[in-house]
Amino acid sequence: MARSLWKGAISFGLVNIPVELFPAEERKGFQFSMLDKRDLSPVGYKRYSKKSGKEVEWSNIVKGYEYEKDQYVVLSDEDFRRANVKASRTIDIKAFVPATEIPPQYYETPYYLAPADRGEKVYALLRETLRATGRVAVAQVVIRTTEHLAAVVPQGRALMLVTMRHADEIRGASGFELPAEGLKSAGVSTKEVDLAKRLVDDMTEHWKPEEFKDTYHEDLMRRIHEKIKAGENKEITKRTAEEGEEPRSAKIIDLAALLKQSLDKGGARRKPADVRRSKAETGKPTLRVVAGSRRSARPAAKRKRA
Repeated sequence: MARSLWKGAISFGLVNIPVELFPAEERKGFQFSMLDKRDLSPVGYKRYSKKSGKEVEWSNIVKGYEYEKDQYVVLSDEDFRRANVKASRTIDIKAFVPATEIPPQYYETPYYLAPADRGEKVYALLRETLRATGRVAVAQVVIRTTEHLAAVVPQGRALMLVTMRHADEIRGASGFELPAEGLKSAGVSTKEVDLAKRLVDDMTEHWKPEEFKDTYHEDLMRRIHEKIKAGENKEITKRTAEEGEEPRSAKIIDLAALLKQSLDKGGARRKPADVRRSKAETGKPTLRVVAGSRRSARPAAKRKRA
């Protein structure tokens, strides 16, 4: 099990639930070395004193806030804790909100919450209450040195804490050239909407996260092996004229024909009626959590069908 990042308590009303916070995401990526392209020698980075020019060891580095030019106040972990002891040790629930009312762009990074110090019963009480009411708990919490808006949500047997963006951290869409709202204003016909609905209906399925893979990681690894096998491990690959072309215009002459062609080619697999029903019809609230900006891809067969 990963080490806990934080220990404290969930607080709402007079209720306190002792918990520990653990990371819930595991990023996959490559570790690349920076090289000098002239001789492919590794490039390193040093922490050095701007006064003496000498390298400084991590053990001698402290945090400082510059309150005047070249004047600093040194801050330790204890100073961050003393700034607000309660905030640094409490997930302070401010409100309970229907899960369906929070747009996905507000969600950020997921964490697991585990009960601590004989807090299992009250932990389970909060989890089951949230599940039964279809609500999430919106709270404030300080992680390391930053205060976060966060949602506490039930997920199976666990409670999860998902950090959130504040309203002023999300940019408005007013600066973009976007189509007008409404079918008539956007120049979309009823026939095109009906065909699009059929295509969406044919591609609707139950959520199976294991079917969505990070295929780019495998593709890049394959490209690395190709270069090694071809003896091109020291060559800088340059873009060809074909690869350098900009994407073609998205202008479509006959949208209805293109939608019909999509239905004929790949969207023919029908789903049971209960899958196609909207969440509003089933009456079950859903929570969509967006963590980061990773791009996932379907397996080859599903990608072709889409």
